Amino acid sequence: MNMTPREIVAELDKYIIGQDEAKKAVAVALRNRYRRSLLSESDREEITPKNIIMKGPTGVGKTEIARRLAKLVKAPFLKVEATKYTEVGYVGRDVESMIRDLVEVSIRLVKEETFKEVSEKATAAAVEKIVNILYKKKDEIPEGIAKEQLRSEILSHNLDGVHVEIEVVDAPKSMEIVPGSGAEINIGSIFGDMFPKKTKKRKVTIKEALAILTNEEADRLIDMDAVQAEAVRRAENEGIIFIDEIDKIAGKGGGSGPDVSREGVQRDILPIVEGCSVTTKYGNVRTDFILFFGSGAFQVAKVQDLIPELQGRFPVMVELDSLTKEDFVRILTEPQNAITGQYSKLLGVDNVKLEFTEDGIREIAEIAYDLNVTAEDIGARRLQGVMELLLEDVSYDVGEEKTVVIDKQFVDDNLAKETKNFNIKKYIL
Repeated sequence: MNMTPREIVAELDKYIIGQDEAKKAVAVALRNRYRRSLLSESDREEITPKNIIMKGPTGVGKTEIARRLAKLVKAPFLKVEATKYTEVGYVGRDVESMIRDLVEVSIRLVKEETFKEVSEKATAAAVEKIVNILYKKKDEIPEGIAKEQLRSEILSHNLDGVHVEIEVVDAPKSMEIVPGSGAEINIGSIFGDMFPKKTKKRKVTIKEALAILTNEEADRLIDMDAVQAEAVRRAENEGIIFIDEIDKIAGKGGGSGPDVSREGVQRDILPIVEGCSVTTKYGNVRTDFILFFGSGAFQVAKVQDLIPELQGRFPVMVELDSLTKEDFVRILTEPQNAITGQYSKLLGVDNVKLEFTEDGIREIAEIAYDLNVTAEDIGARRLQGVMELLLEDVSYDVGEEKTVVIDKQFVDDNLAKETKNFNIKKYIL
């Protein structure tokens, strides 16, 4: 995708308030990927991504920046928590599983794209199957209806509620050989195509039948070998892995339980970030050109507490700021996915119209900010709790069309001083 860093930041601005330094850093990293793709193969091999550490309190946009970045370029994206991994030799998820998971994300991404390419043909084949089933049972359809008309009725969803019996492939479930290893075996496919696939009959609505049979037809039309090859290529060259809570494995010292050795986990992550080859069920996957984001609050540990070798693999560090009252006002009003808009759409389903006034928005922002200052700073996530409590009665008392004005008085009435510091805790995960 040929976007300049300024254009990338402009896209991120639609969803994330502030954090200009972080946006600039990730935009440059993304542009460098595009620049690298235009070089000769020999030059590309020499240029590795400049991995980034994002330092800042929770809820200020670290994950969202990386996720939106990946969505912008349709790149395979995976978020993992560093604390979920254990040192090699101990029971638990090994660090290589993040690469296997990234490949699975990439497979789904490429398969969805390929499905769109064959969907028209697959849908036509599925409709034909349903038409033939209905014609075998004349009592299911109006007398004298032509096949062409029947196809039209199915595609127009006029027969969605009619039930039909279809045959579907009874695919056996895959089993993981070693828990957490990512290595799987499909008992039903051990002998490949030596025996016909097992099927079973299901009675479903035509709407469900169309979806099931379209997927089956698409699977026949899609070249899965090509999908897997392209998915591995994308994972290797365009993949983004966001390692959260990396500050929790900083520092030295052992412990008990799953976190056996923080330094041990760092040393296991190191070769993945440095560049190595990981075995997956789709073949070996190189990690040399995957873009890694390390993220953490670093309130107790410092970035400098990470082992030097790992620090060296994250040459870019950006610090994200805590959110101010004005940031909260902007978060409530400016992003395309603003939380006020989300609640308006949700309650609109029950014919409840929400109208937020400027003084109401500012009061919500001030309460959220004060709670972050007096309690734990959880960033923009605080707004979720405040809004849920604020609109609890409105969300409950539905059934008739009405308009609710969310002004300062409404906010004060529904977030009384004696309750807002305590009741809100039940909405914070």
